[in-house]
Amino acid sequence: MYKNILLTVDLGHESSWSKALPIAVEYAKAYGATLHVMTVVPDFGMSIVGSFFPEGFEKKAVDEVKQKLDAFCDEHIPSEVKVRHVVGHGTVYEEILRVAADTKPDLIVMASHRPELKDYLIGPNAARVVRHADCSVQVVRG
Repeated sequence: MYKNILLTVDLGHESSWSKALPIAVEYAKAYGATLHVMTVVPDFGMSIVGSFFPEGFEKKAVDEVKQKLDAFCDEHIPSEVKVRHVVGHGTVYEEILRVAADTKPDLIVMASHRPELKDYLIGPNAARVVRHADCSVQVVRG
């Protein structure tokens, strides 16, 4: 049923993956799917903000996150699961949708934080991904 599964994680927040990861791994094992594990390094937004950081800071940050994602996958993804590591750079939901357009997953698995009143039901990134994704999205309450 599933050939490609996209799992989104925030390496700085265990709640973004502690419940979603086992679900994605279970599906990947059951269907022999490739698990695309992705995280996003946010950009600086306004260019004036970027001017306060040394040149090459963003590239260095992306490279460091790639290493952390590799270590994360080695630690948490069983060796029998085919896995691909993806680091996006930019706005979280836009990067998830961009990677989804590139990898053509059958399913996106992502966690959602406990919503504030303004985010009723699911968080803003999860809500945007659900609205705009071209595939099924399983939102796991974090």
